[in-house]
Amino acid sequence: MTKLTDAIGWFKATFGQQVQDKVAGTPFTLNLVTALAMQETYYVWGNVYKTIAVDELLKICVGDTLDAPNRSAFPKNKAALLAHAGGPAMFNVARLALTNVGQYNAAYAEVAHMNPNKFCHGYGIVQYDLQFFKDDPDFFIQRQWYDFGICMDKCVKELKAALARAYHSSKQQLNHDEMVYVAIAYNKGSVDLNKDFRQGYKDSSGKYYGQQIDQYLLLAEATP
Repeated sequence: MTKLTDAIGWFKATFGQQVQDKVAGTPFTLNLVTALAMQETYYVWGNVYKTIAVDELLKICVGDTLDAPNRSAFPKNKAALLAHAGGPAMFNVARLALTNVGQYNAAYAEVAHMNPNKFCHGYGIVQYDLQFFKDDPDFFIQRQWYDFGICMDKCVKELKAALARAYHSSKQQLNHDEMVYVAIAYNKGSVDLNKDFRQGYKDSSGKYYGQQIDQYLLLAEATP
């Protein structure tokens, strides 16, 4: 686990104070945000954080090129994006984001090379989804995911919404398991508190989002 704990330690050292400032007054913690960053984009930045500047690292924290039928949220595909106001400009931004991350990630480079209609749907180190483009176009068009503070504003906003869906917005504290359930709601939009952590996105290895968050949160809790 040394590679993972090294990355967790780096994230906390680099962004810890900013995260703590943003989550102050909420039941969310630096450990939870760290787990989210590990789950959402570690596969992008995990191999380069020691060799590139933080500003450059934040720019390539993009991903998720799944289209329908594997995606139901807006935009389901390129046509759906182009049909929306500002869609053509957004596609150019999203396509360039894909080619840029492809310079550091071979899988994304192949996707970009093989399919000119593919583009990124997730933006920022904790991933703000393109479904929010309809109500928040500036974040995407103006490439605000380059700014960690803005990414955290979006993260806390979505975590608060997830908390309200999972429990109650007035809940003041969360234990480990409750944080995992909130993270599932953050990812999936909903969560079943009567089920275990096998909820949310299921990756190619068969692990669910909730299981991954549980693992990363345990590591974050054990890493100074």
